Amino acid sequence: MSKAVKSRYSDKELEKFRILILEKIEKAQEQLHLIESAYKNDSNNGTDDTSPTFKAFDEGSEVMSKETSSQLAIRQEKFIRDLRNALIRIENKTYGICRVTGKLINPKRLKLVPHATLSIEAKNLQK
Repeated sequence: MSKAVKSRYSDKELEKFRILILEKIEKAQEQLHLIESAYKNDSNNGTDDTSPTFKAFDEGSEVMSKETSSQLAIRQEKFIRDLRNALIRIENKTYGICRVTGKLINPKRLKLVPHATLSIEAKNLQK
């Protein structure tokens, strides 16, 4: 007797993934909040009474830090959006199905990258 190939994850499996994704969204939003609060922190770190040279270096690093924070925030927002899209796929019962091969994505991959839409096989074809 040949083993039937599953075309989608069961509702029970999808619920486990949904919980995992909700936890990841919560953590990602906390991290985004930290990044944003660091970005919005306009304190001068007490450099008003130090030498002008040090202050120039400090302002330069502050600009770089803000750019880095901004890039991190954008990346974090995209991650949250990708996770929310994964929740929509769970609702539609299309979660975990590779958009290239149509096969189920390995559950180990989905636990590591819960917003994945490509199987490893399809990912490797892109290279």
